[in-house]
Amino acid sequence: APLRPRPRLPEMEQLALALLRKVGVRMLVIDELHNVLAGNSVNRREFLNLLRFLGNELRIPLVGVGTRDAYLAIRSDDQLENRFEPMMLPVWEANDDCCSLLASFAASLPLRRPSPIATLDMARYLLTRSEGTIGELAHLLMAAAIVAVESGEEAINHRTLSMAVYTGPSERRRQFERELM
Repeated sequence: APLRPRPRLPEMEQLALALLRKVGVRMLVIDELHNVLAGNSVNRREFLNLLRFLGNELRIPLVGVGTRDAYLAIRSDDQLENRFEPMMLPVWEANDDCCSLLASFAASLPLRRPSPIATLDMARYLLTRSEGTIGELAHLLMAAAIVAVESGEEAINHRTLSMAVYTGPSERRRQFERELM
């Protein structure tokens, strides 16, 4: 049987536009926007043009989330740069908001026992190990949850956190740089 030809870019744009309109999207959030830099210049330009096209056609706000490289990718297109207002997200601090976040993490984990992680002491410990970013915090807690299940502990606590296989971002960078030498 003959293979169906790959749809062309204009067809895919129209399909995306129709689907976004059909579901009533009111804001388009693009996570990991920095990954656009991984493509070649033609693919980057097509993607940035698609963002501009969707923003124009749907008349909705575009929100890009990513590292410093996401900002650099948007800056490469003058029209898109005017549509994005750069904001730096601060790292988390050990406070009531952080304890609330930790309580949400604890409630979402499929463990049989409650995890006493929503305290200021635990928040300080977790933020130190994760360097204050939510993504790293999630990785650390998932690693501790795996230990909790495998050990039969069924809760995240100091013991399961100390046994968790997790390396923070600064240490990962140091390890990588040592390997380069």
